[in-house]
Amino acid sequence: MKKKLVVAGEKIFVFRVTVEDNPEIIRELALLETQTLYTFAEAIIDSFDFDFDHCFGFFNNVDKWYQAERQYELFKDVGEECKPGTKGVKKTKIREAFEKDKKMLFLFDYGDEWKFIVELVRKEEAAAGSRKKYPLLLKKVGESPEQYSPLEEDADESNSIIN
Repeated sequence: MKKKLVVAGEKIFVFRVTVEDNPEIIRELALLETQTLYTFAEAIIDSFDFDFDHCFGFFNNVDKWYQAERQYELFKDVGEECKPGTKGVKKTKIREAFEKDKKMLFLFDYGDEWKFIVELVRKEEAAAGSRKKYPLLLKKVGESPEQYSPLEEDADESNSIIN
């Protein structure tokens, strides 16, 4: 993941990220306002020790993501058909996506549907002389869930054996 050195006066967005079905597992991440949703997705997935190997999206409707008014999906960037009005994640900046929405659903892996609640908790201004690079993991509470259950891994291994 490419990290970026902060510039004095630049806005830093601090997010609380939880696993939807297990809100005790928390990550607090800081990103620069100019970083993209793609970078944010990488940071989220990295903070939960997952492999960054699936498509994903951010949706402003946390309960019914398929009815979101505003959505940002990797599918848009790779040329797949999307709901009208969908924006991509590779060029959309954090400040743009979280201008109206303070809370979003981050959906990773449309098959397994890993759902993370992403909430903007504060904005800060970078101090002069700061040498921090972003994204930055500020807090990690709880063990990361297993991305793939042992049964899925066993099935994948048995299916990949060529006789």
